[in-house]
Amino acid sequence: MPITIRPWALDDAGSIARFADNPKIAANLRDLFPSPYTLKDAQDYAAYCMNADETRQLPRVIDVDGSAVGNITLSLGGDVYRKSAELGYWLAEEYWGKGIMTTAVKEICRLGFARWDIVRIYAEPFARNAGSRRVLEKSGFILEGVMRSGVYKRGEVLDYCMYSLLREEFRG
Repeated sequence: MPITIRPWALDDAGSIARFADNPKIAANLRDLFPSPYTLKDAQDYAAYCMNADETRQLPRVIDVDGSAVGNITLSLGGDVYRKSAELGYWLAEEYWGKGIMTTAVKEICRLGFARWDIVRIYAEPFARNAGSRRVLEKSGFILEGVMRSGVYKRGEVLDYCMYSLLREEFRG
């Protein structure tokens, strides 16, 4: 099963809308991720990604066997955070547990460290998201800490985790 991360195309919207319209995915992402997720949401996001300034952001489709099945993005920090980039991602539920996201995370980190003068990539999964935490750990990220009662999602106050990968630790 060939796995790649690639730039977005408008044709990705149909597949992305179908896979992203899943409350289990939305439950583990920030509120800006729509739920329900419509074709218009996917078209708007694809257009946004296609026009992204890649000196600041690297949005990529996760492609499995020629189909768009998720998204992964690195966003460069600003001001005092300009040597760091934040990692965010999601994957269609039917592809969970197959090593696809670990492959995608390693590739986007390789790309980010190659393109930008950064020293650190970080991710902030909700503490209850064991699958995402496992992906980060398998990709070489280190748990720096748990931010207690740090986020509010769907009427609940939740903990989130801070993971990071330093350039000198990356084994991509």
